[in-house]
Amino acid sequence: MVVASLVLAVGAVVACGLVAGLLLGFAVVVMPGLADLPDRDFLRAFQVVDGVIQRGSPLFGLVWAGSAVLPLAAAVMRFLADDGPSAPLLVAAAVVVLLGVHLPTVVVNVPANNRLQGVDVAGLDEPGAARARAAFEPRWNRWNRVRTVAATVTVVLLALALV
Repeated sequence: MVVASLVLAVGAVVACGLVAGLLLGFAVVVMPGLADLPDRDFLRAFQVVDGVIQRGSPLFGLVWAGSAVLPLAAAVMRFLADDGPSAPLLVAAAVVVLLGVHLPTVVVNVPANNRLQGVDVAGLDEPGAARARAAFEPRWNRWNRVRTVAATVTVVLLALALV
């Protein structure tokens, strides 16, 4: 059981690290790059980028799901084992990733993405495009920064659990 706990914890570090990197990439590269675009171009570009995710890349889905399941599984396995990674740190990591990354994703970011996917960008006039962008971009970015910090904290907690 100790080995299983370690394997799950290492898998959690990898999955959560990849998710943290993805979220950071959006926060510091993708969204600032798109921010320089005119409103219609921003909306269409985000639709295209999000469409790649929504079409269901199996690797993306595996990593994303792993970042939710593996920290929790590592914490549960640790309680079943006599020894292994730090149980309190594993529990903290599971709580942070679930509440700080996955909950905001489900409650804020994905619904915002879905609303934006439903916008006929070509049919918008300039004021309409500006309104659609203003309704999407600031809130999405704010919550993506929350997710990025939470994902990074999760990776740190998981790494410390293994030390």
